[in-house]
Amino acid sequence: MPTNRTLAAILLLASVAATAQSPSTASQADILEYIANSWDTLSRSMSECKSVVDPKVQTTPVLYLPADLPTPPAVAAMQANCHVEVDRLPRVIHRIGDVRPTELPVEGLLYLPNRYVVPGGRFNEMYGWDSYFILLGLVRSGRNDLARGMVENFFFEIENYGAILNANRTYFFTRSQSPFLSSMIREVYEHPDTGAQPDLKWLARAYEYAQRDYSLWTSAEHQAGNTGLARYHDLGEGPVPEMADDSRYYPDVIRWLLAHPGDHPEYLVDGPAQPTPAEAAALAKTSCDIAVSRVCAMAVVDGHRLSAAYYRSDRAMRESGFDTSFRFGPFSGSTDQYAQVCLNSLLFKYERDMAHFATLLGRTHEAKSWEHRAAARQAAINRYLWDADQGLYVDYNFMTGKRSSYHYIATFYPLWAGVASPKQAAAVHNHLALFERLGGLATSDNASGVQWDLPFGWAPTNWLSVSGLDGYGYHEDAARIARDFSKSIHDNFLHDGTIREKYNVADGSANVKVAAGYTSNVVGFGWTNAVYLKLQDILAGTPATH
Repeated sequence: MPTNRTLAAILLLASVAATAQSPSTASQADILEYIANSWDTLSRSMSECKSVVDPKVQTTPVLYLPADLPTPPAVAAMQANCHVEVDRLPRVIHRIGDVRPTELPVEGLLYLPNRYVVPGGRFNEMYGWDSYFILLGLVRSGRNDLARGMVENFFFEIENYGAILNANRTYFFTRSQSPFLSSMIREVYEHPDTGAQPDLKWLARAYEYAQRDYSLWTSAEHQAGNTGLARYHDLGEGPVPEMADDSRYYPDVIRWLLAHPGDHPEYLVDGPAQPTPAEAAALAKTSCDIAVSRVCAMAVVDGHRLSAAYYRSDRAMRESGFDTSFRFGPFSGSTDQYAQVCLNSLLFKYERDMAHFATLLGRTHEAKSWEHRAAARQAAINRYLWDADQGLYVDYNFMTGKRSSYHYIATFYPLWAGVASPKQAAAVHNHLALFERLGGLATSDNASGVQWDLPFGWAPTNWLSVSGLDGYGYHEDAARIARDFSKSIHDNFLHDGTIREKYNVADGSANVKVAAGYTSNVVGFGWTNAVYLKLQDILAGTPATH
């Protein structure tokens, strides 16, 4: 029997423990409430004035409708209430690039029929790859209707804008973003409303749109030479219009290249700040066209401009979503010369998803065709992107015929996608130390000074890596990383009551010092909110699903 003194000591210790735990419990409740509320605060629709606002450009907001779409009542009401100009696109679009941004007098928002969730801050539109992670959070939160509506929005983009765009703004008419549509379809299909059955009729419709989306990535423009693999590619030319709110970015790139004259000097060309008409015409071919792009006109330092080839890769980098890193040269100025690990892992999963959908729909022959495509891509990935000596998946420069030596977190994508053999997964797992830091996984081991390199860690790449490791049986490592990255998010939330787009995983804080590119750390933040929820499932012992 314990003595009275012992009982008192036990009760005191229990009281102290409860007191110590209560702030954590309370703060966890607070962060979960923040996330639950964020799905509404970050949602947009065509009936709300705030949806049209674009902090990235300096023009009056315009909402564009497809050329053949009658004006929806909600848009007519918004036009009256918000004093927003509503216009139509000049013609019906059949494929990406049919209408170029330069054809439109003013940049604007592209109409979508359903409510959607934006990342936050300056990113006030529905993005391609952000939406996959947001969708995970919506389904996890029981917001299935909102999730399904976002997928339906992507179907609308394919039907009316020629492809899933980087986001629904007119200046994204020339590029898409990382292909997650099959994963989004699967997430919605496999999580119907409570008491409902998966909707095969909806899946059949989704399958048709997914085929059209997939065809973009197998088009000639997206082929990585003769490798059988894909690359990122933007159909546009010159600097991107959405950098109008950061006039320092391209000049900062030029200054860096001038300070490092031996590192990719081909990214620079001579060009005066005030060219004559003849010089301007020449620059339109060698660099960019100052007559059509204010951003181009500002991108000059001491008689130096960026080359047209650099701008093409800069645009391709933005299609990847990893803007900016030094993964494909300084500021990724050679992106379109590479077959990327991330893109081809996503396409392998896409092909496997399509085989699964075809099987569910009773299309046996099509299922076999998709499995054949997946097997061919897996063989090409093993041939070009697997480096047995490094024990890592790396990107492949199909112009030089050489694999990259740049260590990047995309090496975990093949685990998430199921491309890797157990032996390959073990080798990648053995290199966790290249990326693992106090507050989670960094995107690379190179402190280049830009946001998609060391010391920065991001929710999407941490989730794909954790999910991939967990799927191959590395449960303890997955849980450790999940705990550490969750702590980075949680501790910052305790500090200022916000959730951010990225974190400094070297010290587990939201303190970021970015030398060039997007120098802020945006509050919101859609995919971080979602990934935080998914990481709690890992910590609770729920296996990651693929």
